[in-house]
Amino acid sequence: MRYGRAVRQFSCPRCSSALAVDSLTCGACGLEVGLHPPTRTVRAAPEQGIDVDGTWWFRCANRRWDCSWLTAGDSGSGQCFSCRLTRTRPSADDTLALEKLATASASKRRLLVQLAELGLPVTPWYERPGGLGFDLLSSRTNGSRVVIGHANGIVTIDLAETLDAHREQLRVSLGEPYRTMLGHFRHEVGHYYQWVLVEQTGWIDECRELFGDERASYADAIARHYRTGAPRGWTEGYISEYATMHPWEDFAECWAHYLHMTDTLTTAAAAAMRLGDEVVPRATYGDATMADVLTDWRPVSTFLDSANRAMGKSDLYPFAIVEQVARKLDFVHRVVQASRVEQVLVTSSS
Repeated sequence: MRYGRAVRQFSCPRCSSALAVDSLTCGACGLEVGLHPPTRTVRAAPEQGIDVDGTWWFRCANRRWDCSWLTAGDSGSGQCFSCRLTRTRPSADDTLALEKLATASASKRRLLVQLAELGLPVTPWYERPGGLGFDLLSSRTNGSRVVIGHANGIVTIDLAETLDAHREQLRVSLGEPYRTMLGHFRHEVGHYYQWVLVEQTGWIDECRELFGDERASYADAIARHYRTGAPRGWTEGYISEYATMHPWEDFAECWAHYLHMTDTLTTAAAAAMRLGDEVVPRATYGDATMADVLTDWRPVSTFLDSANRAMGKSDLYPFAIVEQVARKLDFVHRVVQASRVEQVLVTSSS
């Protein structure tokens, strides 16, 4: 599927009822379904497989753990593209951690669908050194601390953060306004794309002008951040306190927020949401400017904040986009636009 075409209106191939991207069964007619990665459309998922344009597709071997994706018949392992990106996972006898793996994997699949919509390259870890992969481990059952982070293409996620109480405790202790599993995936993949699309290309000079020199000691930055916190006046140039720690974190935070914004806006567009006559979210912002994104985002996020308050919840998006942050987001947007490929969420056998 070509980049820039957002596929947000998922429907049952038999009765046309609306479905979620991770639906396993149609609630209206009972048809078992799965996501066909190359087209990002929901197809029937019979146990014997389905022929799509001359290729046989089957249920992922991890369907018992709620994986909704289909995999080509020559995949070897029987696992879909998303599951094969997971390099390390809990052992087969760690059923508690595997349950949390299922929850985290749903966020990973949503991330991958969005990366495909944006047309961003996803080269798997098993095809090339430095390719994208995920180590999904639980500090609750792993026997040691699991540090969320990125290194040489591999994103590490602590499955313990799928537990609401654990994640909320961390959010409060760290003074964060927002902390989700999907947010972790988006932030960490930002490190990966900065490494691949920026640091190894001609974008690096402009990146350093906006975010700072990423070659500064990360260890010193961590120590300083947790010793003294964010500098006074940080809201004038950063999206979050964490972004002030090091240029890498500033970029990753802006990257994650860019994904938050564009995913929410395109989801709103799929539902035909509009605010008055002037604010009409787009199905894709691939050819728009970052100013266009923010023109739509500000009223939409304000409305969603108000809707949350109407339900007694905290703001959906408790962040301020000041001028300097807007410039950083514009940089991210231009990098994404310049890096688009004919993205297909399927690879050779592993």
